[in-house]
Formats: sequence, structure tokens, C-alpha cells
Amino acid sequence: MSKFKIYAKSILIPVIIGGIVGFIISGSMDYNSLQKPFLAPPSLLFPIMWTILYILMGVSYGILKEKSLITFDINLIYFIQLFVNVLWPIAFFVLKWRLFAFIWIIILAILVAIMIFKFYKANKVSGLLQIPYLLWVLFASYLNLSIYLLNK
Repeated sequence: MSKFKIYAKSILIPVIIGGIVGFIISGSMDYNSLQKPFLAPPSLLFPIMWTILYILMGVSYGILKEKSLITFDINLIYFIQLFVNVLWPIAFFVLKWRLFAFIWIIILAILVAIMIFKFYKANKVSGLLQIPYLLWVLFASYLNLSIYLLNK
């Protein structure tokens, strides 16, 4: 497979999945009507950040794919964290399970940290590209817990 196809497929998978989730939750978005904590960004920032993070996720995975560094463990952690990532906004926005969503996003943060470790062991750049994702998930965890506490 050509480099272009590897990276296109690697980037499109998380971006398309994220877009589908965005469509699913669009009718349930209540972020603007919630009490929010200090440092809460405007809602416009979220789709921009997630698009950037999904692109970085795809590039990172593409590097491993291009260099034939994908192992069963790497595939497993990558797709599990992507699955957990997809379910968080559904729990938070559609189902309004804010406390459950907080626990779920902590699980996501742990999975992302494990993914970073595994990616970094295989290729340093691939692992480092995931650090913004972990930082954003940790920030989203703060927002999730704060919104739960302020709106219960």
C-alpha cells in the first residue's frame, strides 16, 4: 500500500468516526445551557480540537503502519481507546449520565496513556503525537466532573 493510502486511511478512520459521533450527539448538545467551571472554553472550540486530535491520532497510527510496527497490542489498545472515546460523548450529552461519563473518561485517559507508552516504544514520534490527546482528555475530565458537580 502506498504511503498516501496508509495515511489517508489512518486519518480518515478516526475523523469519520468522530464526525458520525458528532452527528449523533448534535441534537442533544446542552453545553451552552450548563453551569460551567472556570476555564471552560466556548463550545466552538470542541469540534476544532477534536478534529485536530483525530488527525494527530491518524498520523500517529499511520507512522506505525507505514513502518510495519503495528502489533496485536498496538492495534488492540488503539481501537479500544477509540471505542471508549466514541461512547463518552454519548454518555455525557445524549444520556446525560454525567457521573458515569466522568468515570468513563478516566478510563479513556488511562487507555490513552497506555497507548502513548506502546506507540512510543514502537516509534518515539508516534507516541509523542498522542500527548496533546491525553492533555485534552485530562482537561475534558476536569470539565466533565465540574459540570457534573455544578449541575446536579
